Amino acid sequence: MVIRRRGYARAGLIGNPSDGYYGKTISVLVKNYSADIWLSESKNLEIRFAKKDHTVFENIEALAEDVKYYGYYKGIRLIKASIKRFYDYVKQNGIRITDKNFTIEYSSDIPIMVGLAGSSAIITGTFRCLMKFYNIRIPKEILPTLILEVETRELKIPAGLQDRVIQVYGGCCYMDFSYERMREYGYGRYVKLDISKLPSLYVAYREELSEGTEVFHSDIRERFIQGDRDVVQAMDEFGRLTDRFRAAMDRGDVDEMNGLLNRNFDLRASLYRISDENWEMINISRNIGASSKFAGSGGAVVGICRDRGMFSELKREFKKAGVRIIRPEIREFSSVYM
Repeated sequence: MVIRRRGYARAGLIGNPSDGYYGKTISVLVKNYSADIWLSESKNLEIRFAKKDHTVFENIEALAEDVKYYGYYKGIRLIKASIKRFYDYVKQNGIRITDKNFTIEYSSDIPIMVGLAGSSAIITGTFRCLMKFYNIRIPKEILPTLILEVETRELKIPAGLQDRVIQVYGGCCYMDFSYERMREYGYGRYVKLDISKLPSLYVAYREELSEGTEVFHSDIRERFIQGDRDVVQAMDEFGRLTDRFRAAMDRGDVDEMNGLLNRNFDLRASLYRISDENWEMINISRNIGASSKFAGSGGAVVGICRDRGMFSELKREFKKAGVRIIRPEIREFSSVYM
C-alpha cells in the first residue's frame, strides 16, 4: 500500500515575523501549491530523488543557478532530517514502532524560498506519512514543534513556529507565542478562525527573489537577543496588530484590516533592508489601492483585493513586472486527514 500525504503552502497574513520572537500571528493555508510525499513498505529504507534533485547540469552556470534557487541538498536533507527527528521522538517517549522499512519520495510545486513555506511543507507531509505508516498519533499541539525542530535542531536553520502550526491545523489560525506560554508548555496557543470571515485575498510572488529565511532574520535575531529596544518594541507592535486584525475580521471591517496589513509591512521595513524588487511588488499593489505585505521572508506578498476589477488590474500590472499572482484557496482539514 502506498501512503500519500501533503503539506501545503501558507501565507502569513498578519504579525509576521514575530512568530520566532514570542509574538502573535494569523496565517492561512494556501491550497494552490503543495508538497506531495509518497511512502510504501520496502526491504530497505530508501529516500528517492525528486525531479529537481538531479546531478547532471548543462554547464557550470546552470549548476550555480540550481544551487541559488534550490540549495545544495534540496528536499532530500529535509526528509532525512524528518525521519531522524521522528525516530528520536518515539524513542524518547517510549513508543514502540514496528520493525519495518520503507521507500519515500516527494515532489513539490511550491515556489522555492519566497516565503510560502515550501521546506516545512515537505517536512509536514513526511511526518504525516510516518505517523500513518507506523500508526503513531502525535498530539496536534506538539506536532508543529517537532516539525520546526527538524530545521532548528537537526539542520541548524533558524525558523519560527507559524508555518508549521498552520500546515498542521489548516484553514486560518490565530497563534499566540507568548514567552510565558512557550516556557510552560513548549508550544503556543492556537485558535482556529472562521475562514468565511476572511476578506478577499491575493498572493503574488517573484521566484528570482528567493532567499533563505536564515539570511533574512540573522541580524534581527541577534539584536532581539541583545534586547535592542527598536526590535523588541516592533515585535510587541506586531502582536498588537494581530489582535486588532482578529477583532476587525470578526466585525467584517475591511478598511481596518487593509490599514493593518500595510502597517505590518511598514513596521517591518523599519527593521529590515527591503530590496528594490520587493518594494516594487509592494508599490504596485498599493498604487492600485490593494494592501500589501510580505507573506513570509520576502519574495511573496499577500494583501486584500476588494473586487474582481482590482484583481484584474493587479494581474495586469504584476505581469508587466514579471510577478505571478493567485487567488489563494484556503484549505481546511477533515478530522481524518492526519
